[in-house]
Amino acid sequence: MAYTGVTAPHPRLSVLSTTSLVSSVEHLSPTASTRFSLPAKNPTSGRSAPNIYDRNLNKTRITEVSGSAFAFLFSEMVQYTQKRVGGIADLERKLNTLGYRVGTRAFELMVWRTEAASKAPKREVRLLPALMIVHTQVWRAVFGKPADAIEKSVENTDEYMIIDNDPLIERHISVPRDMSSLSCSSFTAGIVEAVMDGLGFPARVTSHSTPTAQHPRRITILLKLEQSVLLREQIMSQ
Repeated sequence: MAYTGVTAPHPRLSVLSTTSLVSSVEHLSPTASTRFSLPAKNPTSGRSAPNIYDRNLNKTRITEVSGSAFAFLFSEMVQYTQKRVGGIADLERKLNTLGYRVGTRAFELMVWRTEAASKAPKREVRLLPALMIVHTQVWRAVFGKPADAIEKSVENTDEYMIIDNDPLIERHISVPRDMSSLSCSSFTAGIVEAVMDGLGFPARVTSHSTPTAQHPRRITILLKLEQSVLLREQIMSQ
């Protein structure tokens, strides 16, 4: 059976035309691009110098990034985005989109490592274990530590909250007074939303600043689940 239509890309991902996509692939290809070259062989030993494409994806020790490098890169992302938006809401939306793209790739890498390390990898089909994956595994993979708490809303059955008392991306961010309502952790919310979509539990995820006297940088990641997720949970609980 032939398909004439093309599957629409996710709205959070960049939309490229076929021509631009092909040209981008050619530009990044080691063989097609004249501006991209692999490390030359050592004339004395005859062996090529190590390059990133030869690294083992299952080894995590060599994949850690220093906190200062992460903070500098994120600061540049915020400044770059800030110059191209018209307000705080637009800036948070852009950061959320960038986070979604990172979350998509982070989730793909986590699945790869899980399947490689386990003889019988398991896919979670219940909500609470899926939330614990985000709270523990995703936070540790991206930020080097698990989140501090996970709570269920007492007012709305479709809302859950993940709390981080000292978010990494907020440590070196100085928000001007005229932008006091800005939450740079919208980037984190995008990561969480991408992972929840990948796990099969679609939700709308937002970030909210909830400081306390003890934790002035405390944030709450609010997950508002789609009704289809709640209906599935109800059926599986019977």
